Amino acid sequence: MSLLDDVNQPADLNRLTGDQLGSLATEIREFLVEAVCRRGGHLGPNLGMVELTLALHRVFRSPHDRIIFDTGHQAYVHKLLTGRRERFTRLRGRGGLSGYPRRAESPHDIVENSHASTALSYADGLSRAYALDGIRRTVVAVIGDGALTGGLAWEALNNLATSPGRVVIVLNDNGRSYAPTVGGLAAHLAGLHTAATGDDPAGPTPDAPTIFQALGLAYLGPVDGHDVAQVEAALRTARAGDRSVVVHCVTRKGYGHVPSEADEADRLHAVGVVDPRTGQPANAPGRTWTDAFSDELVAMGEDCPDLVAVSAAMLGPTGLAGFGARYPDRTIDVGIAEQHAVTSAAGLAIGGKHPVVAVYATFLNRAVDQVLLDVALHRLPVTLVLDRAGITGPDGPSHHGMWDLALLGAVPGLRVAAPRDETTLREELREAVADQDGPTVLRFPKARVGDEIPALYRTGGLDVLRTAAGAPVLLVAVGAMAAPALRAADLLAEAGVECTVVDPRWVRPVNPALAGLAAEHALVVTVEDGVRDGGVGGAVALAFADAGVGSPVRALGLPTSFITHGERAGLLAEHGLDPPGICAAVLHQVSTLPADLAVRVRARAQQPLTPLPG
Repeated sequence: MSLLDDVNQPADLNRLTGDQLGSLATEIREFLVEAVCRRGGHLGPNLGMVELTLALHRVFRSPHDRIIFDTGHQAYVHKLLTGRRERFTRLRGRGGLSGYPRRAESPHDIVENSHASTALSYADGLSRAYALDGIRRTVVAVIGDGALTGGLAWEALNNLATSPGRVVIVLNDNGRSYAPTVGGLAAHLAGLHTAATGDDPAGPTPDAPTIFQALGLAYLGPVDGHDVAQVEAALRTARAGDRSVVVHCVTRKGYGHVPSEADEADRLHAVGVVDPRTGQPANAPGRTWTDAFSDELVAMGEDCPDLVAVSAAMLGPTGLAGFGARYPDRTIDVGIAEQHAVTSAAGLAIGGKHPVVAVYATFLNRAVDQVLLDVALHRLPVTLVLDRAGITGPDGPSHHGMWDLALLGAVPGLRVAAPRDETTLREELREAVADQDGPTVLRFPKARVGDEIPALYRTGGLDVLRTAAGAPVLLVAVGAMAAPALRAADLLAEAGVECTVVDPRWVRPVNPALAGLAAEHALVVTVEDGVRDGGVGGAVALAFADAGVGSPVRALGLPTSFITHGERAGLLAEHGLDPPGICAAVLHQVSTLPADLAVRVRARAQQPLTPLPG
């Protein structure tokens, strides 16, 4: 009989013996391997969290005691133990179980975080609130050693050391984020391991203060994070204390699954649909935007000796691993520290280098101040490459890279390129690195790169992708929106409305040549996979108004809201950014034009388009 079948809430764990807990841990791993390999998701981190999560829920009474998971991709076991087993059949799918903690799913989920290094700050504030109200309620923050490389975590530790609140800080130390953890913290934690085991007589002694004790925090460990009894004992001691304490648990990412433990790159950190026996994709993956960027950056390394690649703990996922293998001395991994990455890149630029900082678009949000005042204010030639821009899909609201175009549009002197295919990605990356006058940005989505989209001609720096005699509508497609815009133009032509489709290539600031092209049309519609509010469409409308161009502008994009998880294509369609949605929006806009503009639309059908020279 399955033990997991009888665990529907954390209290059910209290009746199990030590041997039964071991059997349950095995069942949980088997369940996770099957469920995650079937749907895709975070596998390695959760396999390493099984015994640790069992101990947490046996010692603390969730949700009365508050358990906050930093970088919430390590919370799958927590979800299993809190009554959500059946929902794993739709893991990360539209309407299904989120891949991160989600308050709407369960009272056991406190915050919806999937950005690293935040849990300690949440816990600090929450514990202070309880202290102010005189409530005895334990707050537990579970954070990995990789996430502890982020500066926000150290700001929180600095305050927790003197806070009237009391937090149990569970340090899940597996020596990795994606790849092995870097920096002085990693060396310090490794020294604590060897001191505890006696493997390194020259290392720190067990009585030497840890960095946590030097700050004023209590410290317990290191303990074997895969031994439920050891972890329970340490947690019970921590719970009985009168100040914040670090419980140092040593685990192995991917523990108990041979393919995960054998994966040197990232221990199968995040997988798509894969074979659970081998960890290999069920279908051969297509070429992605990240692959194209990675190959071009390596090729550029020979031609650009001052080019330096900078990563915030994601060399592999952002496509920098190839450059790092070829040019290790010119590749820097700063840990999960996006703010430091950008300002360090500013220093590299001051020193005569051209840094390329590759980061997920969602994580650039954390370093906007550094982009604005540390890079742009000094007009430094730093190139930011934003992977996973726009709708990312299954990872949900905190991972959608949909704010970059709006946020970066306010940065003086910064230029943003949005390639439509692999050829333009390579071309625009080289243009960005060649620009020595200020910061540049290259953005692309999480998707297969797709087919080449040749331009009919280039005019004033704009690529015209489609036109027709007398076309009354100008479709301005931002980056990867070019393909659906072209398909929408075909649908519109069938409906009797011809379009010109243009790719601006560099979308911020607005190219003045676009106003001249817009003047040849009765209606302009912009299409972007970022928020409409403050996005490219709004900038285009403002630029046209300043230039005295009267053609109305309709901006298609994402709403200013937090969009749930689901398949990328489905979410884009839901928000009208697929070909039928774009077509319908254009037809609606044409139907609502004022009478004088409607006359212009009809008149345009009788006139040839006059392209700008260039």
